[in-house]
Amino acid sequence: MHSAFRRSLGSPRGEILDLFDKCFKFTRARELMASGLYPYFRAITASEATEVVIEGRRTIMVGSNNYLGLTHHPEVVEASRNAITKYGSGCTGSRFLNGTLDLHVELEERLARFMNREAALTFSTGFQTNLGSIATLVGKNDIIYCDRENHASILDACRLSYGDTRKYKHNDLADLERLLEFNADSTGGKLLVADGVFSMFGDLVDLPGIVPLAKRYGVRIAIDEAHSVGVLGENGRGACEHYGLEKDVDLILGTFSKSFASIGGFIAGPDDVVHYIKHHSRPHIFSAAIPPAAAAAVLKSLEIIQREPERRVKLLANADRMRGAFREMGFDTGSSMTPVVPIIIGDQLRTFEFWKNLFLEGVFTNPVTSPAVPPGMDLIRTSYMATHTDDELDRVLEAFHKVGTSMGLI
Repeated sequence: MHSAFRRSLGSPRGEILDLFDKCFKFTRARELMASGLYPYFRAITASEATEVVIEGRRTIMVGSNNYLGLTHHPEVVEASRNAITKYGSGCTGSRFLNGTLDLHVELEERLARFMNREAALTFSTGFQTNLGSIATLVGKNDIIYCDRENHASILDACRLSYGDTRKYKHNDLADLERLLEFNADSTGGKLLVADGVFSMFGDLVDLPGIVPLAKRYGVRIAIDEAHSVGVLGENGRGACEHYGLEKDVDLILGTFSKSFASIGGFIAGPDDVVHYIKHHSRPHIFSAAIPPAAAAAVLKSLEIIQREPERRVKLLANADRMRGAFREMGFDTGSSMTPVVPIIIGDQLRTFEFWKNLFLEGVFTNPVTSPAVPPGMDLIRTSYMATHTDDELDRVLEAFHKVGTSMGLI
């Protein structure tokens, strides 16, 4: 059928390629399915936050970004339920027109105060936050300096903008300064964008090194605190607070799908900048607003983050314990310093095998391969919650030791 379709597209100038050719040639996923090693799109049929049921098997969840364990917090659930009762299931329109609720306004005001910024603006997803903020601010003749291991949403935002993107080697200050010096005479605006915590390897941005370089070359700084807000800093404001450099960073971006136990995202910064994005960002203007239940969940999560700092203490203690135990076993956890703890395998097939064997032992993890990580850095991504019990973590370590030993990885 496919070849007949291709022939029908023939022309005197030569064969015209079928748009679907790449789809017909994509066989890798089906091959993994046939081998029983396909790890993605596994349906969760029940969830208790730290434990989930998949294919009838109860597993310990160490593949979630539910860092503070708030997705099942009774106050968060109740707030979501009450919001649905009051406002209905959705806003059915964009914030620009009919979709703004008093919940959204309250959330943005409270986020701005929490982040110590003049203003904040929410988006429907974290991905849209980066897309809709960075691409709106960076125009023709402007330059973005982008860490090579930034999240895909940042990379796509760079592509969507009309500016030029200069990618520097991951956390490599010498490479960054080389690019800054090369473009020193550029008359356009300049923005450096980096993750606060890099989502696959769990390491921190080198903000103490970046700040003086940015000041020297007249570059604005935007930090995506997606994996660090609620996790790092004395008050949970993220990597910038962790380093004591909040005043040296111009813009903070974040998401609600991790510590805030919901969906959506935000940008916080100077009022004039947020106001400009609010009136020019196409992803913001042309997307439906965050549903009432989601906004209410974020508001309640923010309240809990502020009143229960012990959750951050427990979370970091759990992560330190697991990272130390993995390293003692002989696993390579890279430069992780956060609740994201990778187990670097370096081979795609072995990574998938490791994932499956862990799953059979009752542990749910995330296998990550290129392009999410550089080639040859295939890994099992584990991430921890404040609500993981010692018993659950013991069982995870036992499974990793058993599988790692049987596969000859340790």
